[in-house]
Amino acid sequence: MNKPNTELLAALSNPIPPASAEAPDFIPETAPFTEEQRAFLNGLFTGVEAVARKGGGSGAGAEQAQTPLQVYFGSQTGTAESLSKDLRKFARTRGFDAAISELDTITPTDLLTCEHLLIVAATYGEGEPTDNAKSFYDALMADDAPALPATLNFSVCGLGDSSYPNFNQVAQELDARLEALGATRCTALVTCDVDYDDDFATWRGEVFASEAFLSAAGDAVAAPAGAEDPSPAFDKNHPFVATLIRSERLSGCDSVKCVNHVEIALTGGGEDMRYEAGDALGVWPLNDMAEVDGILETTGLTGNEIVQLKTGPTRLRQALFRSLDLMTVTQKTAEAWNVTVAEDDQLIDLLPQGVAELDAQVLVDGLRPLQPRLYSISSSPNKHPGEVHLTVGEVHYELNGSARKGVASTFLGGRLPANGSLGVYVQRSPHFALPADDAQPLIMIGPGTGIAPFRAFLEERETRGAPGPNWLFFGDQHESSDYIYRDQITAWKDSGLLTRLSLAWSRDSEQKVYVQHRIREAGAEFFQWLQNGAAIYICGDALRMAVDVEGALLDVIGEHGGMDREGAEAYLESLRKTHRYQRDVY
Repeated sequence: MNKPNTELLAALSNPIPPASAEAPDFIPETAPFTEEQRAFLNGLFTGVEAVARKGGGSGAGAEQAQTPLQVYFGSQTGTAESLSKDLRKFARTRGFDAAISELDTITPTDLLTCEHLLIVAATYGEGEPTDNAKSFYDALMADDAPALPATLNFSVCGLGDSSYPNFNQVAQELDARLEALGATRCTALVTCDVDYDDDFATWRGEVFASEAFLSAAGDAVAAPAGAEDPSPAFDKNHPFVATLIRSERLSGCDSVKCVNHVEIALTGGGEDMRYEAGDALGVWPLNDMAEVDGILETTGLTGNEIVQLKTGPTRLRQALFRSLDLMTVTQKTAEAWNVTVAEDDQLIDLLPQGVAELDAQVLVDGLRPLQPRLYSISSSPNKHPGEVHLTVGEVHYELNGSARKGVASTFLGGRLPANGSLGVYVQRSPHFALPADDAQPLIMIGPGTGIAPFRAFLEERETRGAPGPNWLFFGDQHESSDYIYRDQITAWKDSGLLTRLSLAWSRDSEQKVYVQHRIREAGAEFFQWLQNGAAIYICGDALRMAVDVEGALLDVIGEHGGMDREGAEAYLESLRKTHRYQRDVY
């Protein structure tokens, strides 16, 4: 049942206002009503109009009555941006007109006139800000950052991964610095783990229930139709059930790596599963049943026990197979099991030691939920309609004297059979995308599986007939066994789609050669491409490769642009701000 409009009822219960020169005549004298009826109806419509002007309706007046709110995000994979859009929708229902943007679109000085501020900031790498938050972060942390007014009410929500040592470091530092500069924290910092939905929802609710927000709220309204980006039909919590077409090994048998080309059918997904070159695919894996059996054997549990998960009751075996992370241990694990966790410990390192009073529910209480993995898409939707391709390196390594492996990479690499089903969704990457101008030069740097999005870029440019020049930097350990997509790359070079191809093989000579060495060797031409408007794209390892490549870029810009280090950094920052320097790093 619809709730009554209390303001309208109040207007109707008041005496009919006397006629005046200013009062509008809604009912003409020629209408078939008595003077008393005309007076009543004119008073009625005058009251209705007053309510609409005040903002009780859903038109423009309601929007004007909302309180301004600034929402800024730092996002590497798109999650923080997506949550910020959710905040914008929610804010309207709480009386705020929210504007959202990347953190790097502002400086600390811009906050001097802001009264309500929300920040959603991810941490990646070794406790670093995301690419679209770095400039703001550096400026806020600087000694000359301006003092902020106490009238600036703020709250910060962090996104991170508790399996990394610098968990949510950026959000913690932003939160502390804003307070130190004089702003008023309206609700406590919330640091979300990979399973962020509940913590984010709690933070969002607490923010708008705080005194600073409640006292300033305007009129709550529903968003006008079409005013917001429509929610995707398929997302992390509502994946599309796709079908594996094939998974075949790309790397040679002599390679120390196993890199697979994975093709997935999106039949039935339609436009809701449409992706663009540069986007990522979220994949929900299943655990290895052999590992599930090993855990049950170690703990002496049968797997038939009923355990309670957030989604409801289920049998332990199914929970371990489908819903729980069987590798990562966190502070939650230590608390639930009352054990001490060493830095490199995984689940199989703790269970053999024995956990006191470990029953099925205590076991699952110490495990965090299994999460999807994001993979850069390596296909053009126009070249492969109804399909999506991935380039996945299987994760295998030794730890504490035993072999370990990645969950999703081995699920896609061999445990999921052809024609098997898997849950997937598209993660939009608007900040890692082809330029709108097909004539713009591209420089793509992606060694190893970092080539994935650039295969998509080149397929897309080939399909479009884009005239812009393309320069690819690629490499790995050995040309003979690690030159993935060799035939396709060679064909692109022969056809002229690839204007330049720079290859680096780190184990084929006594001196290791990496892509950053090739950048420096071609420094003069590289800088000329930049001067001609080229955009730089980097994909791959954030901790080593991306850092080394950025160092090479600064060296080239400084040497061939005649700049000192500060000037080179400013030049590269200008490329970043104009979206000519984009990174997909992990």
